[in-house]
Amino acid sequence: MSTDQLRELLPLLNACLNSVSAVLLVCGWLMIKRRWIAAHKRCMLTALVVSALFLASYLYYHLALQDPELSKFQGQGWIRWVYFPLLISHVILAVVVTPLALVTAYLGLRNRLSGHVRIARWALPLWLYVSVTGVVVYVMLYQLYPRTPAG
Repeated sequence: MSTDQLRELLPLLNACLNSVSAVLLVCGWLMIKRRWIAAHKRCMLTALVVSALFLASYLYYHLALQDPELSKFQGQGWIRWVYFPLLISHVILAVVVTPLALVTAYLGLRNRLSGHVRIARWALPLWLYVSVTGVVVYVMLYQLYPRTPAG
């Protein structure tokens, strides 16, 4: 696969990974609400793996492949007031939620459930927000307002 093909494919792959992560997070939450602990663990650990794959793909794309012009938001007018706050909150919360998710998983796997639950109450909605807004940013940047070949 050529570099240009990867440049085209990886943003879509990243959005798909974010989507899968969001679905797994919701499923994991539903599982724990039903007290299906084993299913909850499988969902949440799979969400963690999917998110790690996303992060690896995202970093590879931005550090090794990216044409900076591809990531310039092309929308004009009021939509910029939607896109940039969304993007900024997504990035900041992605940085915040990464250690929260790891600590939450660690505590859960070590059966330290009071700490696990205390942190998970914050980590889950933040992680879900980051996953969903990652897809929204992709749609806005690459589908609704893509870079045109001339510019």
